[in-house]
Amino acid sequence: MKALYKSGPHAGFEFTDRPEPECGPHDVKIRVHTTGICGTDLHIEAYDAAAQAMIQAPMVPGHEFYGEVVEVGDMVEHVEVGQRVSGEGHVVCGMCRNCRAGRRQMCINTVSVGVQRDGAFAEYVVIPESNAWQHKDEAITPEVGAIFDPLGNAVHTALSFPLVGEDVLITGAGPIGLMAIGIARHAGARRIAITDVSPERLELARTMGADAAIDVSATRIKDAQAELRMDEGFDVGLEMSGRASALQEMVANMNHGGKIALLGLPSEEIAIDWQSVVTHMITIKGIYGREMFETWYAMSAMLQSNPALLKQIESVVTDVIPAHDWQRGFDAARAGATGKIVLDWRNL
Repeated sequence: MKALYKSGPHAGFEFTDRPEPECGPHDVKIRVHTTGICGTDLHIEAYDAAAQAMIQAPMVPGHEFYGEVVEVGDMVEHVEVGQRVSGEGHVVCGMCRNCRAGRRQMCINTVSVGVQRDGAFAEYVVIPESNAWQHKDEAITPEVGAIFDPLGNAVHTALSFPLVGEDVLITGAGPIGLMAIGIARHAGARRIAITDVSPERLELARTMGADAAIDVSATRIKDAQAELRMDEGFDVGLEMSGRASALQEMVANMNHGGKIALLGLPSEEIAIDWQSVVTHMITIKGIYGREMFETWYAMSAMLQSNPALLKQIESVVTDVIPAHDWQRGFDAARAGATGKIVLDWRNL
Protein backbone atom coordinates (compact mmCIF):
# COMPACT_ATOMS: atom_id res chain seq x y z
CA MET A 1 0.00 0.00 0.00
CA LYS A 2 1.02 3.64 -0.44
CA ALA A 3 1.71 5.52 2.79
CA LEU A 4 3.40 8.56 4.24
CA TYR A 5 6.28 7.05 6.17
CA LYS A 6 8.72 8.52 8.68
CA SER A 7 11.64 6.17 8.27
CA GLY A 8 13.74 7.47 11.15
CA PRO A 9 14.35 10.25 13.69
CA HIS A 10 14.60 13.10 11.21
CA ALA A 11 12.47 15.72 9.47
CA GLY A 12 10.24 14.86 6.53
CA PHE A 13 8.13 11.96 5.25
CA GLU A 14 8.46 9.55 2.36
CA PHE A 15 5.51 8.73 0.11
CA THR A 16 6.33 5.08 -0.43
CA ASP A 17 5.12 1.48 -0.42
CA ARG A 18 4.56 -0.15 2.97
CA PRO A 19 3.10 -3.52 4.02
CA GLU A 20 -0.64 -3.45 4.67
CA PRO A 21 -1.44 -3.61 8.42
CA GLU A 22 -2.76 -6.92 9.73
CA CYS A 23 -6.17 -7.15 11.38
CA GLY A 24 -6.13 -8.62 14.89
CA PRO A 25 -9.08 -10.55 16.40
CA HIS A 26 -10.67 -7.42 17.94
CA ASP A 27 -9.66 -5.04 15.13
CA VAL A 28 -11.18 -3.60 11.98
CA LYS A 29 -9.24 -2.82 8.81
CA ILE A 30 -10.28 0.36 7.02
CA ARG A 31 -9.65 1.44 3.44
CA VAL A 32 -8.81 5.10 4.00
CA HIS A 33 -10.61 7.58 1.75
CA THR A 34 -9.71 10.95 3.29
CA THR A 35 -7.46 12.27 6.06
CA GLY A 36 -7.14 15.63 7.79
CA ILE A 37 -3.80 17.31 8.45
CA CYS A 38 -3.48 18.23 12.13
CA GLY A 39 -1.01 20.40 14.01
CA THR A 40 0.37 17.22 15.56
CA ASP A 41 1.19 15.98 12.05
CA LEU A 42 3.11 19.19 11.34
CA HIS A 43 5.21 18.59 14.46
CA ILE A 44 5.87 15.00 13.41
CA GLU A 45 6.88 16.02 9.88
CA ALA A 46 9.29 18.64 11.24
CA TYR A 47 10.53 16.25 13.94
CA ASP A 48 10.78 19.13 16.38
CA ALA A 49 11.11 18.84 20.14
CA ALA A 50 7.40 18.09 20.53
CA ALA A 51 7.59 15.25 18.01
CA GLN A 52 10.72 13.83 19.57
CA ALA A 53 8.86 13.55 22.87
CA MET A 54 5.82 11.89 21.21
CA ILE A 55 6.93 9.37 18.62
CA GLN A 56 9.30 6.50 17.99
CA ALA A 57 10.27 6.33 14.31
CA PRO A 58 9.88 4.45 12.02
CA MET A 59 6.12 4.97 11.88
CA VAL A 60 3.13 5.99 9.77
CA PRO A 61 1.45 9.19 11.05
CA GLY A 62 -2.13 10.43 10.62
CA HIS A 63 -5.07 10.24 13.03
CA GLU A 64 -7.94 12.17 11.40
CA PHE A 65 -9.60 9.93 8.83
CA TYR A 66 -12.67 8.54 7.10
CA GLY A 67 -12.99 5.32 5.16
CA GLU A 68 -14.72 2.01 4.57
CA VAL A 69 -14.35 -1.15 6.62
CA VAL A 70 -12.87 -3.92 4.43
CA GLU A 71 -12.02 -6.58 7.03
CA VAL A 72 -12.99 -7.43 10.61
CA GLY A 73 -11.29 -9.66 13.16
CA ASP A 74 -12.69 -12.99 14.35
CA MET A 75 -13.87 -11.50 17.67
CA VAL A 76 -15.52 -8.37 16.20
CA GLU A 77 -19.25 -8.30 17.02
CA HIS A 78 -20.71 -4.96 15.92
CA VAL A 79 -18.74 -3.39 13.06
CA GLU A 80 -19.36 -4.85 9.59
CA VAL A 81 -17.53 -4.85 6.28
CA GLY A 82 -18.81 -2.03 4.08
CA GLN A 83 -19.64 0.41 6.86
CA ARG A 84 -18.42 4.00 6.53
CA VAL A 85 -16.46 5.03 9.61
CA SER A 86 -14.23 7.58 11.24
CA GLY A 87 -11.94 6.62 14.10
CA GLU A 88 -11.43 7.72 17.69
CA GLY A 89 -7.66 8.16 17.74
CA HIS A 90 -7.11 7.41 21.43
CA VAL A 91 -6.71 3.69 22.08
CA VAL A 92 -7.24 3.06 25.79
CA CYS A 93 -6.32 0.21 28.11
CA GLY A 94 -9.78 -0.53 29.53
CA MET A 95 -8.32 -1.51 32.91
CA CYS A 96 -7.10 1.63 34.69
CA ARG A 97 -9.33 3.34 37.24
CA ASN A 98 -10.64 5.94 34.78
CA CYS A 99 -11.41 3.38 32.08
CA ARG A 100 -13.24 1.10 34.48
CA ALA A 101 -15.22 4.08 35.80
CA GLY A 102 -16.37 5.01 32.30
CA ARG A 103 -13.96 7.93 31.86
CA ARG A 104 -12.01 6.46 28.98
CA GLN A 105 -10.85 9.85 27.69
CA MET A 106 -8.80 10.08 30.90
CA CYS A 107 -7.04 6.71 30.48
CA ILE A 108 -3.54 6.91 31.91
CA ASN A 109 -2.26 4.39 29.35
CA THR A 110 -3.61 6.01 26.17
CA VAL A 111 -1.86 5.13 22.91
CA SER A 112 -2.60 7.49 20.01
CA VAL A 113 -3.19 6.39 16.43
CA GLY A 114 -0.60 8.00 14.16
CA VAL A 115 1.59 8.92 17.12
CA GLN A 116 2.48 5.87 19.23
CA ARG A 117 1.07 3.36 16.71
CA ASP A 118 0.81 3.40 12.91
CA GLY A 119 -1.83 5.75 11.63
CA ALA A 120 -4.03 6.69 8.70
CA PHE A 121 -1.74 8.51 6.26
CA ALA A 122 -1.94 5.33 4.20
CA GLU A 123 -4.34 3.37 2.04
CA TYR A 124 -5.22 1.15 5.01
CA VAL A 125 -5.32 1.55 8.78
CA VAL A 126 -6.21 -0.89 11.56
CA ILE A 127 -7.90 0.17 14.80
CA PRO A 128 -9.79 -1.65 17.56
CA GLU A 129 -13.47 -2.24 16.84
CA SER A 130 -14.35 -0.09 19.85
CA ASN A 131 -12.60 2.90 18.24
CA ALA A 132 -14.59 2.81 15.00
CA TRP A 133 -17.45 5.31 14.69
CA GLN A 134 -20.06 4.31 12.12
CA HIS A 135 -21.62 7.09 10.02
CA LYS A 136 -25.31 6.30 9.57
CA ASP A 137 -26.19 9.74 8.15
CA GLU A 138 -25.73 9.79 4.37
CA ALA A 139 -25.19 13.56 4.57
CA ILE A 140 -21.73 13.01 6.10
CA THR A 141 -19.32 13.39 3.19
CA PRO A 142 -15.80 11.91 3.12
CA GLU A 143 -14.45 15.42 3.74
CA VAL A 144 -16.57 15.98 6.85
CA GLY A 145 -15.95 12.41 8.02
CA ALA A 146 -12.21 13.08 7.87
CA ILE A 147 -12.52 15.91 10.40
CA PHE A 148 -14.72 14.27 13.02
CA ASP A 149 -11.65 14.06 15.29
CA PRO A 150 -11.02 17.85 15.38
CA LEU A 151 -14.76 18.55 15.28
CA GLY A 152 -14.93 16.44 18.42
CA ASN A 153 -12.25 18.63 19.99
CA ALA A 154 -14.37 21.69 19.22
CA VAL A 155 -17.54 20.05 20.59
CA HIS A 156 -15.83 18.79 23.76
CA THR A 157 -14.36 22.25 24.42
CA ALA A 158 -17.45 24.29 23.56
CA LEU A 159 -19.83 22.11 25.55
CA SER A 160 -17.66 22.03 28.67
CA PHE A 161 -19.86 24.74 30.17
CA PRO A 162 -23.50 25.81 29.61
CA LEU A 163 -23.68 28.34 26.76
CA VAL A 164 -27.36 29.34 26.60
CA GLY A 165 -27.51 33.14 26.66
CA GLU A 166 -23.79 33.48 27.37
CA ASP A 167 -21.18 35.71 25.72
CA VAL A 168 -18.34 33.55 24.37
CA LEU A 169 -14.74 34.45 23.53
CA ILE A 170 -12.76 32.07 21.29
CA THR A 171 -9.02 32.67 20.93
CA GLY A 172 -7.56 31.14 17.77
CA ALA A 173 -9.41 30.96 14.43
CA GLY A 174 -7.80 27.76 13.20
CA PRO A 175 -10.12 24.97 12.03
CA ILE A 176 -11.10 23.95 15.58
CA GLY A 177 -11.79 27.54 16.62
CA LEU A 178 -13.85 28.08 13.47
CA MET A 179 -15.94 24.98 14.13
CA ALA A 180 -16.46 26.10 17.73
CA ILE A 181 -18.30 29.18 16.44
CA GLY A 182 -21.03 27.04 14.90
CA ILE A 183 -21.17 24.71 17.91
CA ALA A 184 -21.49 27.61 20.35
CA ARG A 185 -24.28 29.16 18.27
CA HIS A 186 -26.10 25.83 18.09
CA ALA A 187 -25.81 25.52 21.87
CA GLY A 188 -27.44 28.92 22.45
CA ALA A 189 -24.62 31.43 22.89
CA ARG A 190 -25.62 35.09 22.68
CA ARG A 191 -22.54 36.92 21.37
CA ILE A 192 -19.50 35.13 19.95
CA ALA A 193 -16.15 36.83 19.44
CA ILE A 194 -13.05 35.17 18.01
CA THR A 195 -9.46 36.37 17.75
CA ASP A 196 -6.58 35.71 15.35
CA VAL A 197 -3.99 37.60 13.29
CA SER A 198 -4.72 35.95 9.93
CA PRO A 199 -7.02 38.07 7.72
CA GLU A 200 -8.05 34.97 5.78
CA ARG A 201 -9.06 33.04 8.88
CA LEU A 202 -10.84 36.02 10.39
CA GLU A 203 -12.88 36.32 7.20
CA LEU A 204 -13.74 32.62 7.48
CA ALA A 205 -14.84 33.31 11.06
CA ARG A 206 -17.23 35.99 9.86
CA THR A 207 -18.78 33.60 7.36
CA MET A 208 -19.19 31.09 10.20
CA GLY A 209 -21.32 33.62 12.08
CA ALA A 210 -18.97 35.25 14.58
CA ASP A 211 -20.34 38.52 15.91
CA ALA A 212 -16.82 39.91 16.14
CA ALA A 213 -13.67 38.66 14.38
CA ILE A 214 -10.85 40.51 16.13
CA ASP A 215 -7.40 41.04 14.63
CA VAL A 216 -5.45 41.17 17.89
CA SER A 217 -2.41 42.60 16.12
CA ALA A 218 -4.41 45.82 15.70
CA THR A 219 -7.35 45.73 18.16
CA ARG A 220 -7.66 44.95 21.85
CA ILE A 221 -10.36 42.54 22.99
CA LYS A 222 -11.54 45.15 25.49
CA ASP A 223 -12.28 47.58 22.65
CA ALA A 224 -14.25 44.89 20.80
CA GLN A 225 -16.33 44.36 23.94
CA ALA A 226 -17.49 47.96 23.71
CA GLU A 227 -18.46 47.51 20.05
CA LEU A 228 -20.53 44.47 21.07
CA ARG A 229 -22.20 46.58 23.81
CA MET A 230 -20.91 44.31 26.54
CA ASP A 231 -20.65 45.70 30.07
CA GLU A 232 -19.25 42.89 32.21
CA GLY A 233 -16.86 40.72 30.20
CA PHE A 234 -17.21 37.30 28.60
CA ASP A 235 -18.96 34.48 30.42
CA VAL A 236 -17.19 31.59 28.70
CA GLY A 237 -13.74 31.46 27.09
CA LEU A 238 -12.55 28.78 24.66
CA GLU A 239 -8.76 28.93 24.26
CA MET A 240 -7.75 27.13 21.05
CA SER A 241 -4.41 28.72 20.11
CA GLY A 242 -1.90 27.70 22.78
CA ARG A 243 -0.54 31.26 22.72
CA ALA A 244 0.52 32.82 26.00
CA SER A 245 -0.84 36.24 25.05
CA ALA A 246 -4.20 34.72 24.11
CA LEU A 247 -4.76 33.13 27.51
CA GLN A 248 -3.54 36.24 29.31
CA GLU A 249 -5.93 38.46 27.36
CA MET A 250 -8.74 35.99 27.91
CA VAL A 251 -8.31 36.07 31.68
CA ALA A 252 -8.29 39.88 31.56
CA ASN A 253 -11.57 39.97 29.64
CA MET A 254 -13.64 37.44 31.59
CA ASN A 255 -16.60 38.35 33.72
CA HIS A 256 -16.40 37.53 37.42
CA GLY A 257 -17.28 33.87 37.73
CA GLY A 258 -16.30 33.27 34.10
CA LYS A 259 -15.32 29.84 32.86
CA ILE A 260 -12.40 29.00 30.56
CA ALA A 261 -11.87 25.75 28.63
CA LEU A 262 -8.28 25.24 27.45
CA LEU A 263 -7.65 23.11 24.36
CA GLY A 264 -4.62 24.85 22.81
CA LEU A 265 -1.28 23.29 23.77
CA PRO A 266 1.31 25.94 24.70
CA SER A 267 4.90 25.54 23.56
CA GLU A 268 6.20 27.55 26.50
CA GLU A 269 5.33 28.29 30.12
CA ILE A 270 2.61 30.93 30.53
CA ALA A 271 2.52 33.52 33.28
CA ILE A 272 -1.06 33.96 34.51
CA ASP A 273 -2.59 36.77 36.56
CA TRP A 274 -3.56 34.36 39.32
CA GLN A 275 -4.81 37.18 41.51
CA SER A 276 -7.54 37.86 38.96
CA VAL A 277 -8.28 34.14 38.60
CA VAL A 278 -8.74 33.83 42.37
CA THR A 279 -10.49 37.08 43.20
CA HIS A 280 -12.73 36.96 40.11
CA MET A 281 -13.49 33.29 40.83
CA ILE A 282 -12.61 32.17 37.29
CA THR A 283 -12.80 28.45 36.51
CA ILE A 284 -10.10 27.01 34.21
CA LYS A 285 -10.56 23.51 32.77
CA GLY A 286 -8.15 21.55 30.58
CA ILE A 287 -9.57 19.72 27.56
CA TYR A 288 -7.91 16.84 25.73
CA GLY A 289 -9.42 14.92 22.85
CA ARG A 290 -13.05 13.91 22.99
CA GLU A 291 -15.27 12.39 25.67
CA MET A 292 -15.50 8.72 24.74
CA PHE A 293 -18.01 8.46 23.32
CA GLU A 294 -20.46 11.12 24.49
CA THR A 295 -18.81 13.74 22.28
CA TRP A 296 -19.24 11.49 19.21
CA TYR A 297 -22.95 11.08 19.89
CA ALA A 298 -23.32 14.83 20.43
CA MET A 299 -21.60 15.91 17.23
CA SER A 300 -23.42 13.34 15.11
CA ALA A 301 -26.76 14.43 16.56
CA MET A 302 -26.04 18.13 16.07
CA LEU A 303 -25.03 17.68 12.42
CA GLN A 304 -28.06 15.48 11.74
CA SER A 305 -30.53 17.89 13.35
CA ASN A 306 -29.04 21.14 12.04
CA PRO A 307 -28.37 21.26 8.26
CA ALA A 308 -27.08 24.83 8.56
CA LEU A 309 -24.45 23.71 11.06
CA LEU A 310 -23.45 20.85 8.75
CA LYS A 311 -22.88 23.33 5.93
CA GLN A 312 -20.78 25.49 8.24
CA ILE A 313 -18.60 22.54 9.21
CA GLU A 314 -18.27 21.55 5.54
CA SER A 315 -17.04 25.06 4.76
CA VAL A 316 -14.13 24.69 7.21
CA VAL A 317 -12.52 22.28 4.71
CA THR A 318 -11.02 24.72 2.22
CA ASP A 319 -8.64 22.42 0.32
CA VAL A 320 -8.82 18.76 -0.76
CA ILE A 321 -5.46 17.62 -2.14
CA PRO A 322 -4.43 14.25 -3.65
CA ALA A 323 -2.40 12.27 -1.13
CA HIS A 324 0.57 11.95 -3.48
CA ASP A 325 0.79 15.77 -3.39
CA TRP A 326 1.00 15.69 0.42
CA GLN A 327 3.84 18.19 0.66
CA ARG A 328 1.68 20.93 -0.84
CA GLY A 329 -0.98 20.14 1.73
CA PHE A 330 1.47 20.28 4.61
CA ASP A 331 2.94 23.56 3.37
CA ALA A 332 -0.54 25.10 3.16
CA ALA A 333 -1.44 23.86 6.64
CA ARG A 334 1.80 25.20 8.07
CA ALA A 335 1.22 28.63 6.47
CA GLY A 336 -1.93 28.99 8.59
CA ALA A 337 -3.90 31.08 6.10
CA THR A 338 -6.57 28.51 5.19
CA GLY A 339 -9.16 26.34 6.82
CA LYS A 340 -8.77 22.57 7.10
CA ILE A 341 -6.59 20.70 4.61
CA VAL A 342 -7.79 17.20 3.66
CA LEU A 343 -5.74 14.60 1.75
CA ASP A 344 -7.62 12.33 -0.67
CA TRP A 345 -6.42 8.69 -0.76
CA ARG A 346 -9.06 7.31 -3.14
CA ASN A 347 -7.41 7.59 -6.55
CA LEU A 348 -3.71 6.85 -6.16
